[in-house]
Amino acid sequence: MNQRTVLYDTHAAANAKIVDFAGWDMPIHYGSQLEEHHAVRRDAGMFDVSHMLSIDLIGADALPFLRRLLANDCAKLTLPGKALYSCMLRPDGGVIDDLIVYFFTPTRYRIVVNAGTADKDWTWMQKQAADFDVELKQRRDLAMIAIQGPNARAKFWAAFPASRSTCQGFAAFQAVEWNEWLVARTGYTGEDGFEIALPNSLAAGAWQALQAAGVAPCGLGARDTLRLEAGMNLYGQDMDENVSPHESGLAWTVDTKDTRRDFIGRAALTTPVRQLVGLLLIDPGVLRSHQHVFTAKGEGETTSGSFSPTLNRSIALARVPVGVAVGDEVEVEIRDKRLKAKVAKPPFVRNGKSLLEEN
Repeated sequence: MNQRTVLYDTHAAANAKIVDFAGWDMPIHYGSQLEEHHAVRRDAGMFDVSHMLSIDLIGADALPFLRRLLANDCAKLTLPGKALYSCMLRPDGGVIDDLIVYFFTPTRYRIVVNAGTADKDWTWMQKQAADFDVELKQRRDLAMIAIQGPNARAKFWAAFPASRSTCQGFAAFQAVEWNEWLVARTGYTGEDGFEIALPNSLAAGAWQALQAAGVAPCGLGARDTLRLEAGMNLYGQDMDENVSPHESGLAWTVDTKDTRRDFIGRAALTTPVRQLVGLLLIDPGVLRSHQHVFTAKGEGETTSGSFSPTLNRSIALARVPVGVAVGDEVEVEIRDKRLKAKVAKPPFVRNGKSLLEEN
């Protein structure tokens, strides 16, 4: 039997279409994936992301542990509530997971990992922690809700007016502890908004209050098209244990400035021969994952692909040989036919606007 979040009954009562996602029963949509996508781009939508796992890290060696564990350098985190995106690598440089770390004090952090990798992440972290004075604690007592869109913050404050004075002053990738909640200005859609973590007992009431304030419930279907438009990777498709961050468009998350910091996987990171690029389909058709890509520099493969509701055309991320450049024309094999596509630089959409004129 699949696992269920504390909001499962709320989704079922709203007649959401439930699907299996990484062993969890999750809503894919509430009637129209397209309308939910546009709600986030044009107004405000919310997602149940309680299947993701929060892990609290405490201890005197918390920072040295993180500097060893992650490819990005948590020493950059000095402002309480500041967040950092990073990959966690294997010794051979493959990506175990991508995650977010929140800093509270030099001895207290929170790590949020993906649902599909939570068990292996936990096992890996526990193994690496053996040599450090730290304690890791899973927080399955917490629900998580993402509120995203140009009106997301205003509607969040309408639902919870007492939070406004605490939450209105902080910047992107910043979080604040408000009562029993963690409110973070982060997201996975290319829009502004908050991601909140709160006790399970408060989740259904918070969901209902947000809906009453005009925030549209949205499922994982819209979440996927939104993140693809925003050029954001999905673990298991755009990167996994068989590829490095350098081949996944994530070289910017690898911090090697401190030559003395020996993070796991550092020695294995070499000059990549492949790169992650965006594709815009020219011929009629729909791009999907695992389609063969033919370029002047060699062959590649799409990693994520979909029809973009915002752009009204098909887009994809693809891993292709280094040397393929923005503006190059390539061919993608779709149903035994080679269709023309153009290489573009992700993201495709941010803050509701097309970025294609910049590609």
